[in-house]
Amino acid sequence: MKKIQSLNDLAINGAPPAFDEALHVGRPNIGDRKDFLHRVGEMLDRRWLSNNGPLVQELEEKIAAYQDVKHCIAMCNGTIALEIAIRALELKGEVIIPSYTFIATAHALQWQEITPVFADIDPQTHNLDPAAVRRMITPRTTGIIGVHLWGRGAPNAELQTIADEHNLKLMYDAAHAFGCGMGGTMIGNFGACEVLSFHATKFFNTFEGGAILTNDDALADKMRLMRNFGFSGLDNVIYPGTNGKMVEVCAAMGLTNLEYIDTVIAANLHNYNAYREGIVDIPGLSLLTYDESERNNYQYVVLEVGDDFPVLRDILIAALHAENILARKYFWPGCHGMKPYRDFYPHARLMLPNTERIAGRVIVLPSGTTLPNGAVENVIDLLRVYAEQ
Repeated sequence: MKKIQSLNDLAINGAPPAFDEALHVGRPNIGDRKDFLHRVGEMLDRRWLSNNGPLVQELEEKIAAYQDVKHCIAMCNGTIALEIAIRALELKGEVIIPSYTFIATAHALQWQEITPVFADIDPQTHNLDPAAVRRMITPRTTGIIGVHLWGRGAPNAELQTIADEHNLKLMYDAAHAFGCGMGGTMIGNFGACEVLSFHATKFFNTFEGGAILTNDDALADKMRLMRNFGFSGLDNVIYPGTNGKMVEVCAAMGLTNLEYIDTVIAANLHNYNAYREGIVDIPGLSLLTYDESERNNYQYVVLEVGDDFPVLRDILIAALHAENILARKYFWPGCHGMKPYRDFYPHARLMLPNTERIAGRVIVLPSGTTLPNGAVENVIDLLRVYAEQ
């Protein structure tokens, strides 16, 4: 069957959209506004707006308890959290990461003059392939940053074995994995530390923010110094640092959303199950599934468009957008295909066949608490129409 390669071939161009209001990927979830505004009012009365205020401290305690980890160090955003974790672990030279991740994972290294080395992924899980990691180790390698993509735990046991064998540091970009677990253990307990993102598009947000989770007391103390210019007390700077602090109003949002988190996860799970049941019999489409024996936040509904589907992936996305369904390509074309890395490594794709394939197949579908009733079913009906072209 010849693939459809234009919107005109689908004969929907110019048709009225299926939805009056656009359906989004990552539209912010917002908890109880009255509770949030109450916290903000108390914050304003205290006139303590930043510098490790009581709301930040409370949020750190509650996140550490929620993830069953010893330390949570709140940060102004996930990228600064990555940079501080990388510097605290004293990584240098080369660090192995997946290319199939958000560009911040690579930039956090490159920004500190550390070379990100891209390893391929397992096409079944979209996480780092340990065999590919082994192939990329050189005498300059000092660490591995795994990514718990879509909230599914990366292969920690295998990666930790590799790190131990080669005397490498192992940490995780856990931006997708708040509220998630692996093997009965909550994310935050793997590697030397794990970095969370609380950006507005995440299912749990603090407007903008992030955190580092660790069970290492000394590492936690070091990172707390680093996020506040190295200050220990009012006038005593004892370590080089930067400004990575979370402000109180962001912590107020986080505390409010933490009270609402079970409702958000339940909505995500409902949407995921509806998509899974509806897509299972559409030829050429498959949904990335989650192990329901593990804790997950179910934020990401990840569709793969197979070679036998009659519509090209990019045309399918354009068709969905024409219907006000703002589905997304995620991590295309991979970090190795973006500047500056495509100039540094023009032949990287030869070492990343699974990354190339998956990046060209994935569509992330709208989910979250803001989807109107019946939206998932309507999206599935449209996918059936495209499957019959």
